[in-house]
Amino acid sequence: MTFNGVILLAIMMSAMMALAWAAQRRTGSSGWIDSIWSFTVGLGGVTAALIADGGDDFRRWLALGIVGLWSARLGAHIAARTRGAGEDPRYQALIEEWGDRAGVRLFLFLQVQAACALVLALAVYAAASNPAIFGLVDMLALVIAIVAIAGEAVSDWQLSRFRAANRGRGKVCETGLWAYSRHPNYFFEWLGWCAWPLLALDVAGGHPLGLTALAAPALMYWLLVHVSGIPPLEAHMLRSRGEAFRSLQARVNAFFPGPRRTQSQAVIKEARS
Repeated sequence: MTFNGVILLAIMMSAMMALAWAAQRRTGSSGWIDSIWSFTVGLGGVTAALIADGGDDFRRWLALGIVGLWSARLGAHIAARTRGAGEDPRYQALIEEWGDRAGVRLFLFLQVQAACALVLALAVYAAASNPAIFGLVDMLALVIAIVAIAGEAVSDWQLSRFRAANRGRGKVCETGLWAYSRHPNYFFEWLGWCAWPLLALDVAGGHPLGLTALAAPALMYWLLVHVSGIPPLEAHMLRSRGEAFRSLQARVNAFFPGPRRTQSQAVIKEARS
Protein backbone atom coordinates (compact mmCIF):
# COMPACT_ATOMS: atom_id res chain seq x y z
CA MET A 1 0.00 0.00 0.00
CA THR A 2 1.31 3.43 -0.89
CA PHE A 3 1.63 6.23 1.62
CA ASN A 4 -1.30 7.98 -0.07
CA GLY A 5 -3.38 4.83 0.38
CA VAL A 6 -2.66 4.81 4.11
CA ILE A 7 -3.60 8.49 4.34
CA LEU A 8 -6.89 7.90 2.52
CA LEU A 9 -7.73 5.01 4.86
CA ALA A 10 -6.87 7.19 7.85
CA ILE A 11 -9.13 9.99 6.60
CA MET A 12 -11.98 7.52 6.09
CA MET A 13 -11.57 6.13 9.60
CA SER A 14 -11.42 9.62 11.08
CA ALA A 15 -14.58 10.70 9.24
CA MET A 16 -16.48 7.61 10.37
CA MET A 17 -15.59 8.17 14.01
CA ALA A 18 -16.56 11.84 13.68
CA LEU A 19 -19.94 10.47 12.58
CA ALA A 20 -19.98 8.27 15.70
CA TRP A 21 -19.31 11.35 17.82
CA ALA A 22 -22.20 13.19 16.17
CA ALA A 23 -24.51 10.20 16.73
CA GLN A 24 -23.69 10.14 20.45
CA ARG A 25 -24.15 13.88 20.82
CA ARG A 26 -27.52 13.75 19.06
CA THR A 27 -28.98 10.64 20.73
CA GLY A 28 -27.24 10.62 24.11
CA SER A 29 -26.53 6.93 23.59
CA SER A 30 -22.88 5.88 23.33
CA GLY A 31 -23.75 2.41 22.10
CA TRP A 32 -23.77 3.88 18.59
CA ILE A 33 -20.06 4.58 18.98
CA ASP A 34 -19.15 0.90 19.24
CA SER A 35 -21.55 -0.04 16.46
CA ILE A 36 -20.11 2.55 14.07
CA TRP A 37 -16.56 1.60 15.11
CA SER A 38 -17.27 -2.03 14.15
CA PHE A 39 -18.57 -0.94 10.73
CA THR A 40 -15.59 1.41 10.39
CA VAL A 41 -13.08 -1.38 10.88
CA GLY A 42 -15.05 -3.56 8.48
CA LEU A 43 -15.20 -0.88 5.80
CA GLY A 44 -11.51 -0.17 6.21
CA GLY A 45 -10.64 -3.86 6.09
CA VAL A 46 -12.75 -4.50 2.99
CA THR A 47 -11.19 -1.49 1.28
CA ALA A 48 -7.71 -2.64 2.25
CA ALA A 49 -8.37 -6.12 0.85
CA LEU A 50 -9.69 -4.70 -2.41
CA ILE A 51 -6.68 -2.46 -3.01
CA ALA A 52 -4.12 -5.10 -1.96
CA ASP A 53 -1.85 -6.11 -4.82
CA GLY A 54 0.51 -9.02 -5.36
CA GLY A 55 -1.31 -11.33 -2.98
CA ASP A 56 -2.80 -14.78 -3.49
CA ASP A 57 -6.28 -14.22 -4.96
CA PHE A 58 -8.05 -16.77 -2.77
CA ARG A 59 -6.48 -15.35 0.40
CA ARG A 60 -7.46 -11.81 -0.62
CA TRP A 61 -11.12 -12.70 -1.05
CA LEU A 62 -11.06 -14.79 2.09
CA ALA A 63 -9.68 -11.83 4.05
CA LEU A 64 -12.41 -9.62 2.63
CA GLY A 65 -15.09 -12.14 3.57
CA ILE A 66 -13.83 -12.67 7.12
CA VAL A 67 -13.56 -8.99 8.02
CA GLY A 68 -16.86 -8.21 6.31
CA LEU A 69 -18.71 -10.97 8.15
CA TRP A 70 -17.16 -10.03 11.50
CA SER A 71 -18.03 -6.36 11.05
CA ALA A 72 -21.58 -6.90 9.84
CA ARG A 73 -22.42 -9.31 12.66
CA LEU A 74 -20.91 -7.29 15.49
CA GLY A 75 -22.03 -3.88 14.23
CA ALA A 76 -25.62 -5.08 13.72
CA HIS A 77 -25.69 -6.75 17.15
CA ILE A 78 -24.52 -3.61 18.95
CA ALA A 79 -26.92 -1.44 16.95
CA ALA A 80 -29.86 -3.69 17.89
CA ARG A 81 -28.78 -3.64 21.54
CA THR A 82 -28.39 0.14 21.51
CA ARG A 83 -31.73 0.98 19.88
CA GLY A 84 -33.94 2.36 22.62
CA ALA A 85 -31.30 1.83 25.32
CA GLY A 86 -29.72 4.45 27.54
CA GLU A 87 -26.13 5.58 27.86
CA ASP A 88 -23.34 2.99 27.89
CA PRO A 89 -22.01 3.02 31.49
CA ARG A 90 -18.37 2.98 30.34
CA TYR A 91 -18.79 6.12 28.27
CA GLN A 92 -21.14 7.67 30.80
CA ALA A 93 -18.42 7.51 33.45
CA LEU A 94 -15.97 9.23 31.09
CA ILE A 95 -18.46 11.92 30.10
CA GLU A 96 -19.23 12.68 33.73
CA GLU A 97 -15.52 12.82 34.54
CA TRP A 98 -14.84 15.21 31.63
CA GLY A 99 -17.60 17.60 32.67
CA ASP A 100 -18.00 20.74 30.55
CA ARG A 101 -15.31 19.61 28.11
CA ALA A 102 -16.99 16.27 27.47
CA GLY A 103 -17.84 17.08 23.85
CA VAL A 104 -14.28 17.97 22.85
CA ARG A 105 -12.69 15.21 24.94
CA LEU A 106 -15.04 12.60 23.49
CA PHE A 107 -14.26 13.72 19.93
CA LEU A 108 -10.52 13.37 20.54
CA PHE A 109 -11.05 10.02 22.26
CA LEU A 110 -12.91 8.71 19.22
CA GLN A 111 -10.13 9.88 16.93
CA VAL A 112 -7.80 7.64 18.94
CA GLN A 113 -10.27 4.85 18.22
CA ALA A 114 -10.02 5.75 14.53
CA ALA A 115 -6.23 5.26 14.75
CA CYS A 116 -6.79 1.84 16.34
CA ALA A 117 -9.20 0.96 13.53
CA LEU A 118 -6.50 1.89 11.02
CA VAL A 119 -4.04 -0.53 12.66
CA LEU A 120 -6.59 -3.33 12.31
CA ALA A 121 -7.37 -2.47 8.69
CA LEU A 122 -3.66 -2.54 7.86
CA ALA A 123 -3.47 -6.05 9.34
CA VAL A 124 -6.15 -7.09 6.84
CA TYR A 125 -4.10 -5.47 4.08
CA ALA A 126 -0.99 -7.38 5.18
CA ALA A 127 -2.94 -10.64 4.94
CA ALA A 128 -4.60 -9.82 1.61
CA SER A 129 -1.27 -8.89 0.00
CA ASN A 130 0.53 -12.07 1.10
CA PRO A 131 1.75 -13.75 -2.12
CA ALA A 132 2.31 -17.21 -0.60
CA ILE A 133 0.17 -20.09 -1.88
CA PHE A 134 -2.78 -20.80 0.40
CA GLY A 135 -1.75 -23.62 2.75
CA LEU A 136 -2.14 -25.31 6.14
CA VAL A 137 -1.29 -22.20 8.18
CA ASP A 138 -4.00 -20.33 6.31
CA MET A 139 -6.45 -23.15 7.02
CA LEU A 140 -5.63 -22.82 10.72
CA ALA A 141 -6.28 -19.08 10.47
CA LEU A 142 -9.66 -19.75 8.84
CA VAL A 143 -10.64 -22.20 11.60
CA ILE A 144 -9.64 -19.66 14.28
CA ALA A 145 -11.65 -16.92 12.56
CA ILE A 146 -14.76 -19.11 12.28
CA VAL A 147 -14.51 -20.24 15.92
CA ALA A 148 -13.99 -16.65 17.05
CA ILE A 149 -16.93 -15.18 15.13
CA ALA A 150 -19.21 -18.03 16.20
CA GLY A 151 -18.02 -17.90 19.82
CA GLU A 152 -18.59 -14.16 20.06
CA ALA A 153 -22.04 -14.50 18.50
CA VAL A 154 -23.01 -17.26 20.95
CA SER A 155 -21.67 -15.22 23.88
CA ASP A 156 -23.70 -12.19 22.83
CA TRP A 157 -26.83 -14.31 22.34
CA GLN A 158 -26.47 -15.94 25.76
CA LEU A 159 -26.01 -12.58 27.46
CA SER A 160 -29.00 -11.09 25.63
CA ARG A 161 -31.21 -13.98 26.76
CA PHE A 162 -29.98 -13.65 30.34
CA ARG A 163 -30.66 -9.91 30.42
CA ALA A 164 -34.16 -10.37 29.02
CA ALA A 165 -34.98 -13.02 31.61
CA ASN A 166 -33.45 -11.23 34.60
CA ARG A 167 -34.04 -7.56 33.90
CA GLY A 168 -33.95 -5.48 37.08
CA ARG A 169 -33.04 -8.40 39.37
CA GLY A 170 -29.42 -7.41 40.00
CA LYS A 171 -28.05 -10.79 38.88
CA VAL A 172 -24.84 -11.51 36.96
CA CYS A 173 -24.65 -13.82 33.94
CA GLU A 174 -23.00 -17.12 34.82
CA THR A 175 -24.49 -19.48 32.25
CA GLY A 176 -23.16 -21.00 29.06
CA LEU A 177 -19.81 -19.59 28.01
CA TRP A 178 -20.14 -17.00 30.78
CA ALA A 179 -19.55 -19.75 33.33
CA TYR A 180 -15.91 -20.07 32.19
CA SER A 181 -14.97 -16.46 31.47
CA ARG A 182 -16.40 -13.22 32.81
CA HIS A 183 -16.01 -11.74 29.32
CA PRO A 184 -16.17 -14.52 26.72
CA ASN A 185 -17.28 -12.06 24.04
CA TYR A 186 -14.08 -10.08 24.58
CA PHE A 187 -12.00 -13.25 24.49
CA PHE A 188 -13.46 -14.37 21.15
CA GLU A 189 -13.10 -10.83 19.79
CA TRP A 190 -9.38 -10.99 20.56
CA LEU A 191 -9.10 -14.55 19.24
CA GLY A 192 -10.47 -13.47 15.88
CA TRP A 193 -7.66 -10.97 15.43
CA CYS A 194 -5.13 -13.72 16.15
CA ALA A 195 -6.07 -15.19 12.76
CA TRP A 196 -4.68 -12.22 10.82
CA PRO A 197 -0.95 -12.74 11.49
CA LEU A 198 -1.37 -16.37 10.35
CA LEU A 199 -2.94 -15.19 7.10
CA ALA A 200 -0.32 -12.46 6.67
CA LEU A 201 2.90 -14.32 7.47
CA ASP A 202 4.81 -16.15 4.74
CA VAL A 203 6.81 -18.89 6.46
CA ALA A 204 9.27 -18.79 3.55
CA GLY A 205 10.07 -15.16 4.37
CA GLY A 206 8.76 -13.74 1.12
CA HIS A 207 6.35 -11.26 2.73
CA PRO A 208 8.06 -9.27 5.51
CA LEU A 209 5.08 -6.89 5.61
CA GLY A 210 3.14 -9.74 7.19
CA LEU A 211 4.94 -9.16 10.47
CA THR A 212 3.00 -5.91 10.91
CA ALA A 213 -0.22 -7.93 11.34
CA LEU A 214 1.04 -9.01 14.78
CA ALA A 215 0.03 -5.54 15.93
CA ALA A 216 -3.67 -6.42 15.59
CA PRO A 217 -4.00 -9.07 18.34
CA ALA A 218 -1.53 -7.19 20.54
CA LEU A 219 -3.57 -3.99 20.25
CA MET A 220 -6.89 -5.73 20.84
CA TYR A 221 -5.59 -7.54 23.92
CA TRP A 222 -4.30 -4.27 25.39
CA LEU A 223 -7.56 -2.44 24.69
CA LEU A 224 -9.90 -5.17 25.90
CA VAL A 225 -7.98 -6.30 28.98
CA HIS A 226 -6.30 -3.13 30.16
CA VAL A 227 -8.01 -0.04 28.71
CA SER A 228 -11.55 0.28 27.36
CA GLY A 229 -12.93 -3.22 27.87
CA ILE A 230 -12.70 -5.08 31.15
CA PRO A 231 -11.56 -2.31 33.59
CA PRO A 232 -14.42 0.19 33.09
CA LEU A 233 -17.04 -2.52 32.61
CA GLU A 234 -16.07 -4.37 35.79
CA ALA A 235 -15.97 -1.09 37.73
CA HIS A 236 -19.57 -0.51 36.63
CA MET A 237 -20.56 -4.09 37.51
CA LEU A 238 -19.10 -3.73 41.00
CA ARG A 239 -21.11 -0.53 41.52
CA SER A 240 -24.35 -1.99 40.17
CA ARG A 241 -24.11 -5.66 41.25
CA GLY A 242 -21.87 -5.37 44.31
CA GLU A 243 -21.20 -8.59 46.18
CA ALA A 244 -22.77 -10.77 43.48
CA PHE A 245 -20.19 -9.65 40.94
CA ARG A 246 -17.36 -9.70 43.48
CA SER A 247 -18.20 -13.34 44.18
CA LEU A 248 -18.17 -14.06 40.44
CA GLN A 249 -14.71 -12.50 40.15
CA ALA A 250 -13.42 -14.99 42.71
CA ARG A 251 -14.87 -17.99 40.85
CA VAL A 252 -14.47 -17.21 37.15
CA ASN A 253 -11.50 -16.08 35.05
CA ALA A 254 -11.68 -12.53 33.73
CA PHE A 255 -10.62 -13.15 30.12
CA PHE A 256 -9.24 -16.54 29.12
CA PRO A 257 -11.83 -19.32 29.57
CA GLY A 258 -10.87 -21.82 32.24
CA PRO A 259 -12.25 -24.15 34.90
CA ARG A 260 -14.42 -22.59 37.57
CA ARG A 261 -12.98 -22.34 41.05
CA THR A 262 -14.73 -24.07 43.92
CA GLN A 263 -16.11 -22.10 46.85
CA SER A 264 -13.04 -22.88 48.96
CA GLN A 265 -10.69 -21.89 46.16
CA ALA A 266 -12.67 -18.66 45.73
CA VAL A 267 -12.32 -17.85 49.40
CA ILE A 268 -8.54 -18.36 49.20
CA LYS A 269 -8.35 -16.14 46.09
CA GLU A 270 -10.35 -13.38 47.79
CA ALA A 271 -8.09 -13.58 50.85
CA ARG A 272 -4.99 -13.15 48.68
CA SER A 273 -6.38 -10.25 46.64
